[in-house]
This record gives sequence, C-alpha cells and structure tokens, in this order.
Amino acid sequence: MSKKKLVILTGAGMSAESGISTFRDSGGLWEKYDVQDVASIDGWHRNPALVQEFYNARRKQLITTSPNDGHKGLVALEELFDVQIITQNVDNLHERAGSSHVLHLHGELMKVRSTRNESRIYTLTPDNCEISMDTRDEYGDTLRPHIVFFGEAVPMIEPAIELTEQADIFVVIGTSLNVYPAAGLLHYVRRGTPIYLIDPKPVKAPDGINIHYITQGASAGVAQLTTLLKEIQ
Repeated sequence: MSKKKLVILTGAGMSAESGISTFRDSGGLWEKYDVQDVASIDGWHRNPALVQEFYNARRKQLITTSPNDGHKGLVALEELFDVQIITQNVDNLHERAGSSHVLHLHGELMKVRSTRNESRIYTLTPDNCEISMDTRDEYGDTLRPHIVFFGEAVPMIEPAIELTEQADIFVVIGTSLNVYPAAGLLHYVRRGTPIYLIDPKPVKAPDGINIHYITQGASAGVAQLTTLLKEIQ
C-alpha cells in the first residue's frame, strides 16, 4: 500500500527556534537592512559588494545553528507518509535534519552561481563560505548568491504547484502567507484535502479555505501534528 503524500510548506518560523533571524518579526532582519539594498535584483545591480557582505554574514550565522525538533519531527513523519517539503527558507536545516525531499522556492544560502551562466551552481562549505566580487569560478565568471532576489522570477514555483496538487494532506508551518507566489499555493490544494497550519501567531488564510490551526511554534506544533495525523492514518 502506497503512503499518502504529505506536502509541507515551511517559512521563516520553521527555523526561528534554531536561531535563524526572521525578516518580518520585530527585531528581524528588515529592521536592520533595507530589503531593496540587500535582497532585490536592483540592489544587486546598485551595490553587489553590499549584497555579498550580507549573505556572507547569513552563511556564517547558519553554520553555527542546528536543526530543531520541528525539523527532526518532519523527518520522522517519513516513516508514515511520502513527505515532500516546499520551503521558502534558504537555509539547509531540513537537509541537515535528514529530510529526503526538499524543494527550495527562494534559492539556497550555501550555494552560489555564475553571473553569466545560471546553470553553473556551486556548493560552499562551512570552512569556505564567503565570496566577494573578486571570487571567480573555473570559467572566470563572477559569482552571486544562489538566491531568488525580489524582482526576479521564482523558477521552482511550477514544480511546487505540481506537488501541491498531488497532496493528500497539506501543512503550512511558520509562514505569514504574505509572500507570493508561495502564499498562492493554498489555492492549488485539491478540494476536500485536509489543511493544517502551524504558527504561534495569528495567520490569515485566504477566504473560503478550511484550515485546522495549531497555535504552537514549529517544534511543539509538529509534535501535535504528528499525533493528529497518526489518528487519521
């Protein structure tokens, strides 16, 4: 008997307990940096060195963190379900926890790519995680963060939509549902499919979509979700 497909959309709240700074909360990154300066394609064209500096700092923060119990709980659910994770996060904590299937909508922090050929993607290591405008690949190309900047297309949205349409159960964890196109994935969930939303703060879902709310952080919320899903197995 094949496993039910459990599709999970995760956002910044998924990694907050690991110490990864969120962007929109009080004290978050957007209070310290202007998004247009460090995370937009226009900002990259204006001052690429500042953008490199920003993402170098984020990588150095990432390598000091570890997956939390929420990440680990999603790995444990693979024993019961075909778990497919769609994440808005650019960290690699899902992978480090052991999740088998992770689709990154907004890119990956520990990867960089050629500015001339976007198919040339390179994975950085914790010991060598900083790049500058002087860093070149073997072809002599300048490198940039493998991140989807504001103002750029989201190339992985179509695969994410396909996964969402296949979901037998759909779960949202730690996202405000304010960032599109990711927030629009809820509209692709098949009618009648159970939807769970884990977040300690109120999150307004689109009108007409029936959601079971779990008002907990990621770790406690995934534990509660696991109990509920075992009951409907």
